[in-house]
Amino acid sequence: MKAKLDYYKIFYETARFASFSTAAKNLYVSQSAISQCIHQLEKELDTQLFVRSRKGVTLTNEGKLLFQKVESAMQALEQGETLLARLHHLDSGTLVIAAADTITTHFLLPYIEKFHAEYPAIRIEMLNSYSSRNLQSVKDGNAEIAFVNLPAADPELSIEPCLEIHDIFVCGSKYSTQKSYSWEEIAKEPLILLETNSNSRRFLNESFLEKGIELKPQIEFAAHDLLIRFASIQLGVSCVIEEFAGEELQKGSIRKMNLKPALPPRHIGYAYLKNYPLSLPAEAFLQMIHQKNV
Repeated sequence: MKAKLDYYKIFYETARFASFSTAAKNLYVSQSAISQCIHQLEKELDTQLFVRSRKGVTLTNEGKLLFQKVESAMQALEQGETLLARLHHLDSGTLVIAAADTITTHFLLPYIEKFHAEYPAIRIEMLNSYSSRNLQSVKDGNAEIAFVNLPAADPELSIEPCLEIHDIFVCGSKYSTQKSYSWEEIAKEPLILLETNSNSRRFLNESFLEKGIELKPQIEFAAHDLLIRFASIQLGVSCVIEEFAGEELQKGSIRKMNLKPALPPRHIGYAYLKNYPLSLPAEAFLQMIHQKNV
């Protein structure tokens, strides 16, 4: 840009009010400073922009052409400033979250409800798929945050834990059980597990393989809630997330089986692009997650 942006702002204010003195008042500078800047702008553009008279100033034809463009640019800048101000107050914007149905239902839903109550002008969009696909959605720019089952790693993403979870084996209330189970013994039960492309299933498989045990489920599902449902009607033994099955455990429709030693704890985590600033709605949502006060 040949001339400085400040010159165009002074030109814009002077042209709007056809007055050096009014422009000076609006911009909190002296009238002589306005006159000098206009003179310098005309010199740099090699064009007379104003006709001076005792009554004030009027735009030349060339000045009128320049004013049309400068006016559009100034209005665009003002709109941008207004938009940023609204975002700082969370009065507008969109937050796109990617998460599996189970995480959404059993973990995120209370936070989404609270966020919407506090920031009703923010549009919330949800993408639902497996953890690996949700991570890809963030990398592709289709979602800003993904909530996934850990462990997970990707060099393009920052991944942080936010909720500790525990995998447990459960059965129906009438299912015949023994006092405790070794890992070898539980693997021989009629297992009902998540499908192999889920992070939870991979974690389970790898944990058992470290002990030389291969899991061979009789039934596989994509939905965590179906694991609970099928265990509750005595069709086998399911591995579920204890924190997401609390209601059914409390009601007694399913029972926790005593595995010794217990499976190690793991986490639900959130992921976002490295070296890319989060939007203000995303920052506000994650702050709410960390407060854990819903």
